[in-house]
Amino acid sequence: MNKIAWPVTKGVMLEEPTNKEKRVKIIVLNESKTPDPLNKVEKRCAVTPSSAQRLVKKGLSITLEAGAGLLSGYSDKEYEGVGVSVISDVNESISSADMLVAVNKPSESQLALMKKGAIVVGHLDPFFQQPLIESIAQKQLTAISVEMIPRSSRAQKMDALSSQASLAGYVMVMQAASLLPSILPMMMTPSGTIKPAKVFIIGAGVAGLQAIATAKRLGANVLAYDTREVVAEQVESLGGKFLKIDIGETGQTKDGYAKELTEEQKAKQQEAQRDAIADSDIVITTAQLFGRKPPVLISKDTLALMKPGSVVVDMAATSGGNVEGSEPGKTTLVNGVNVIGDGYWSQFVARAATDMYANNIYNLVDEFFDTETNTFNLNLEDDILAGCVITHQGSVTNDMLLTTYKGA
Repeated sequence: MNKIAWPVTKGVMLEEPTNKEKRVKIIVLNESKTPDPLNKVEKRCAVTPSSAQRLVKKGLSITLEAGAGLLSGYSDKEYEGVGVSVISDVNESISSADMLVAVNKPSESQLALMKKGAIVVGHLDPFFQQPLIESIAQKQLTAISVEMIPRSSRAQKMDALSSQASLAGYVMVMQAASLLPSILPMMMTPSGTIKPAKVFIIGAGVAGLQAIATAKRLGANVLAYDTREVVAEQVESLGGKFLKIDIGETGQTKDGYAKELTEEQKAKQQEAQRDAIADSDIVITTAQLFGRKPPVLISKDTLALMKPGSVVVDMAATSGGNVEGSEPGKTTLVNGVNVIGDGYWSQFVARAATDMYANNIYNLVDEFFDTETNTFNLNLEDDILAGCVITHQGSVTNDMLLTTYKGA
């Protein structure tokens, strides 16, 4: 496929100031108002009073939909106290916004109100939301999908996927521990010794490594596996043991994601993992493929080998699932094993998740905003923006998405 030469825009004036009081206007949605298809209510907010205060000091104007921060522990008064304008109906102000910042995807009706050239920022799920992304492009809006921010040293501070995944790793261990009919640490008492729980973690990315660290801190024996043997040292540095399985050549993408395995490799992997799963009290699967459906790693037959009351956490349940029998948004009993497929992991610690995401958003704006000229420098030659800007000037601009959409 020939690479398309997209126009490069430098020093975009989001809203041309006519005087010194004119400021770039950011709208922040209250996403708890509308439950998602699984009837889950979003608890996170795209800004905190702290991040909003820093944005206001830089010369930006922040308008927040009332109640946006309540479920993460921030009152409207806290936002108002740092210079944020809080309004009850954000739709009345969307048409004048230069940038709409959200945790998830804005609605079509909200996008329809935005002016041409405005910027939309959020988890836009672009690989699985082709109609929405194409609609954003048709509306002449610039979309920044936080999932597409590259995993580079410079972009670390903006990497929302990693910040939320880290919290997910912690939450999954805590949820599993709360369901397990035993304890994680070894306990020696006059009445006898309780052995430490055995925890097996499949996938040693950001979420997996945090799960390893959390389970180890709680006193469990931790075993982990990843197709990328390069991460074995990281697993061991956290106190876990690395399970080595010879499935032939594997590797990772330039952004550090595991590459998809062949069907033969998947079969070898599942066979080799079966004994480790059967011997574990808790299994946590974190295997997700960037832009693709996650692989099924654990069958119902393998679940049947586990002790009754054991717990399996399927991180990918809401996007296809690593575990046969897991249900998105639910905890189910499969062959005597509790299978947690809740998803929305970081929302169980909504305040921490909001704090981290709000900092990611602040760092993104701060990196490209010029306070002297009141501009957001939307330079598509910049390596970060080249990755995360997915629509601009009426077109889908990301080559990876264009290839995916053509093959759909």
